[in-house]
Amino acid sequence: MRTVLRRPDFRLLFGGLLASMTAESILLLALAIWVKDLTGSNGLAGGTIFAVVAPMTLAPLVGWFVDRYPRRPFFVGANLATAALLTPLFTVRDAGDIWIVYLVAALYGLSSITLGAALSGLIRQLVPVELLAEANGALQTVRQGLRLVGPLVGAALYAALGGWALAGIGMIGFMTAAAVVTAVPSPQPAPPSARLRWPAEMGAGLRHLAGVPALRRALLGYGLGSLVMGFSESLIFAYVDQGLNRNAAFVGVLVTVQGVGGLLGGLCSPALVRRLGEVGTLAAGVAFFGPAALALAYPDLRLAFVAVLLAGVSLPLTMVGLHTLIQRRTPAALVGRVAAATQAVISGPQAFSIGAGALLVGVLDYRTLFVLVGVATLAAGAYLWRGRHLSAPSGARPPLPPASPTTPSTVPTTPSIPAPRRPAEVEIDQPVATGTPRTPRR
Repeated sequence: MRTVLRRPDFRLLFGGLLASMTAESILLLALAIWVKDLTGSNGLAGGTIFAVVAPMTLAPLVGWFVDRYPRRPFFVGANLATAALLTPLFTVRDAGDIWIVYLVAALYGLSSITLGAALSGLIRQLVPVELLAEANGALQTVRQGLRLVGPLVGAALYAALGGWALAGIGMIGFMTAAAVVTAVPSPQPAPPSARLRWPAEMGAGLRHLAGVPALRRALLGYGLGSLVMGFSESLIFAYVDQGLNRNAAFVGVLVTVQGVGGLLGGLCSPALVRRLGEVGTLAAGVAFFGPAALALAYPDLRLAFVAVLLAGVSLPLTMVGLHTLIQRRTPAALVGRVAAATQAVISGPQAFSIGAGALLVGVLDYRTLFVLVGVATLAAGAYLWRGRHLSAPSGARPPLPPASPTTPSTVPTTPSIPAPRRPAEVEIDQPVATGTPRTPRR
């Protein structure tokens, strides 16, 4: 990762993202706690998270909008808009104002999709193709580190200063990101694509995902794993209560161990992409969740620490493999739509998985469900592993697609046989035991 961090343009982007990711990490849990304090209802507090996730249905429209504008100015403007949308929180006084919190949470979720799509395109333009995995790995490492402390810091700041002060801190984070990224040199713009009717342009991201074999296999395999990974949201509490005979607060200890695994996975992910390719790295990330879940089927504290450490490693491997694959195999003018479409496609199985897990844990033994999760994720990992040749490791890279497709039917597909190594080529970012895998904004 040191190679990509030596680049001045990426260092500036990295510094700006550090500010915005810090704001993100402290805001989400704090908004839910605020609603809980105002209403005393766990259900209404959980509704805050739903409000953030609900705008995912608009992802294709968001991606189309993002792809119509230059990446850097759009990303700066989106950060400023995110800071502005937090201002209504200063008017919240009592339980009658929780609709304001829900509105801000929904707009914040929409902003997260927008920023994620714009960021994928900006990284694609700023960073040489051989350094994409390092760039994504560096961002995932920081994100995993913030997961260790961000929610706790957010809860502590809320308790000490209140929700209004927290909103102000979040605004400062996003405005700082905008100011820093403003100094990033403007990347070379992609050649303009042929204008199609807007329904065709909106669907171009989904058509590209379906038309490129590596992307298609990645989404199918990851989607299969996501159908059961969300079970862990509920199963981990049953494991701690019924298996370890400890109170629910002990889940926080497991989350900390999982965060350490996330840091390790983020640091190792670029090297794994170089060795296995993007689809192979994604396969490893999904498959690592299998033995973690199987270990949790047997209640033992030592196995618990090993299991959540493995689950923590799996998340950055999954995210780095998937996002690097998208950036490599997508024309620059389509990256926003493809990134947003990926979020939309993955969020459905995740939402189903979380709900199904909450219902099943009340009917079936948690150990049986962990075995089911382990077997299913190993199967999904094996399916992805069989397609690892679709994204060859460095040294046998297929050529990048052209900067822009002319029509939906001419969007290039990934060749199944890797091209020879080019002479100048050099080597080159829940599934978690306590949370479902996301396609977070990076």
